[in-house]
Amino acid sequence: MRKRIKQIYKSDLFKEFFENEKSSGLVLIGCTLISLFLANSLFGEQYHHAWLTPIGGQTLEYWINDGLMTIFFLLIGLELEREIYIGELSNIKDALLPIFAALGGMLVPAGLYLLLNQADITRSGAGIPMATDIAFALGVLSLLGNRVPLSLKVFLTALAVIDDLGAILVIAAFYTKTLFWINLLSALGVMLILFVLNRMKVVKLYPYLIGGAIMWYFMLNSGIHATITGVLLAFVIPFEKGEKTSISYQLQHFLHKPVGFFILPLFALANTAIVLSSNIGETLEQHYSIGIALGLILGKPIGIALFSFLAVSVGLCKLPDDLNWKTIISVGFLGGIGFTMSIFITLLAFEDQEIINNAKFIILLSSLMAGIIGFLFLKQTLKGTKNEKAS
Repeated sequence: MRKRIKQIYKSDLFKEFFENEKSSGLVLIGCTLISLFLANSLFGEQYHHAWLTPIGGQTLEYWINDGLMTIFFLLIGLELEREIYIGELSNIKDALLPIFAALGGMLVPAGLYLLLNQADITRSGAGIPMATDIAFALGVLSLLGNRVPLSLKVFLTALAVIDDLGAILVIAAFYTKTLFWINLLSALGVMLILFVLNRMKVVKLYPYLIGGAIMWYFMLNSGIHATITGVLLAFVIPFEKGEKTSISYQLQHFLHKPVGFFILPLFALANTAIVLSSNIGETLEQHYSIGIALGLILGKPIGIALFSFLAVSVGLCKLPDDLNWKTIISVGFLGGIGFTMSIFITLLAFEDQEIINNAKFIILLSSLMAGIIGFLFLKQTLKGTKNEKAS
């Protein structure tokens, strides 16, 4: 298993993914701080209205959240495809640990949230604490340098990718209010055509991108969130054997920097223009605020550690040699950094602007606390260790 982990880590795409994600996490922090500062400055009203600038009948914020974020989901889909074919998820025995960890990291936070939010107006926010932000989580992990075991990097990456897949399925299943079957079937029909092209060994990228744009249009008008198109498109783009000449590899390689250093920072700027309330105490007392905070700060590490322990205890999988339960619990806190996906689900879950604004604030605060706790726990757990090959 250790040999396999080293092979996965040494793959060019994994290293590129890890390096770009940890770097973009630092950029996201900077953009969030800038956005918060501007939103609460003398120019706050102008800054907020800038994102409402009309473009093609919709706002700039809309095109970022429904358009550009589709490309982010495409990258997630391509990474998930790579993990399934040649990565951590290609061997079911190795895959079960991060799969169970991700499952626990989704169910326990959602359960805690629902315990506190039975009212219809806030119950829909159960998906918010289920998500993990890959960029921020890997960014915090990278701060510990070569003390981090290779298997921990692979475990957190696989967990976060599976977690994002879970969030995508939750969006598709629970945040679709009205379904327009003709448009949905049209989108799936385009996907079927692209799948046939895949089977016919068509390895030019442009037919898939053109088909993806058409599929996005139909999905946009189907009632299901259009960003789901990105994941569906990823799985019809030819992967072949994952070699550098495959268009899946080339597209994933190309998208890393635009997504990490343009799309996600733009999303952060547009969606963290939060006007801080003068009565923060009242915001913290809201049931949905407590549910989000408990879900991210406690639910995530409890769920990840508990489900991992159960999977190992019954013999479904085993813990890598260079990990222990302290490191699993510590990295569980990093899973509580929701940010991008949590904010994204917030926009779908609520309609009341005040609740959306407050929920975003709680997500930022909870993600910050989870990140700090995870970092300090891991720093203490890994104290005195050094993994030369991890750097």
